[in-house]
Amino acid sequence: MDEASRMPRILFIASHRPGRSPNQRFRFEQYLDHLRNVGFDCVVSHLVDESDDRILYSKGNLRRKMAFVRRSIAKRRADVARMDEFDIIFICREALMTRSTWFERAFKKSGARIVFDFDDAIWLSNVSEANKRWSWVKHAGKTAKLIALSDLVLAGNDYLAEFARPINANVMVMPTTIDTEEYQPRTMRADGPVVIGWSGSITTIQHFQYAVPTLLKLKARYGDRIAIRVVGDGSFSRPELGIKGLPWRKETELDDLRAMDIGIMPLPDDQWSRGKCGLKGLQYMALGIPTLMSPVGVNNDIIQHGVDGFLPRSEAEWVEQISRLVEDAELRSAVGAAGRKTVVERYSLSAWKHRYTDIFNELISDKQP
Repeated sequence: MDEASRMPRILFIASHRPGRSPNQRFRFEQYLDHLRNVGFDCVVSHLVDESDDRILYSKGNLRRKMAFVRRSIAKRRADVARMDEFDIIFICREALMTRSTWFERAFKKSGARIVFDFDDAIWLSNVSEANKRWSWVKHAGKTAKLIALSDLVLAGNDYLAEFARPINANVMVMPTTIDTEEYQPRTMRADGPVVIGWSGSITTIQHFQYAVPTLLKLKARYGDRIAIRVVGDGSFSRPELGIKGLPWRKETELDDLRAMDIGIMPLPDDQWSRGKCGLKGLQYMALGIPTLMSPVGVNNDIIQHGVDGFLPRSEAEWVEQISRLVEDAELRSAVGAAGRKTVVERYSLSAWKHRYTDIFNELISDKQP
């Protein structure tokens, strides 16, 4: 097969196995079927397997962590050895989970176009509690280096794009999106307590804590008329709120979310939060769950306050706006339906998949002599 007629190939460089990491799932993995259907050969190269999860995010295990690093380096060396087989190398955040940029610089020497994708303020230091003592292994400043060497930078929101644009002239905002064919609206329940829910992870449970004072007031007001649900941290517990956290599980994720009548996404107003892309809120909204998000960063763009969700600015507003939803089932239904419509039209896989195709075709065309 000659060069002009062969199927274009994309190598996706990722840290986690498919289906595991939210930023991978909602940034590129959900587009793979579409890309393959329109003629792209897509290959995903990841580093962290299921067995690695148990050691990487726990304290100690130095010998096994070092073995993981050695395996990761070997895998990336194999990627470098085959890099000329691809037209595009798509780097999701980084090639290696250390301060090194050696592999990205090696990819740059290939004939492939380099795409760098990020959906968090990863130029800021952010290391899990279990690995604080090894924070020197990471170097947040590598983000600017990766942006500089890329042919195209895909940023999850305007705040991230503003960081990238002084470094690279070719930056596009590509929002985090939801597959609204998979995320079908929940069925409204006629009885039982109104469930106020939060979804996150063991690394973001700190954000849920910002809602605790509000929830204590609501629990005092409504008692057993409400229930509070936390998904993503199975070790979290607040007995006074009746909370025993559920672990995140891919196979039950949608059912765990559909059990919520109201979805909340509280955030502090800081640099890291301004880089967030509103994923949890978008998940709630796609399922028709009325959503409240702190008015931080891209959340202000996603929600039209009082129409397709709420943006409470103070504890008093959180209490007042959740109370309205608790007491009015018709309001919950209307706001949930409006939120679903917003996601379908502006933040869905179907709304953006053809743009991905266009972007990749343009990159490949640009690299032709």
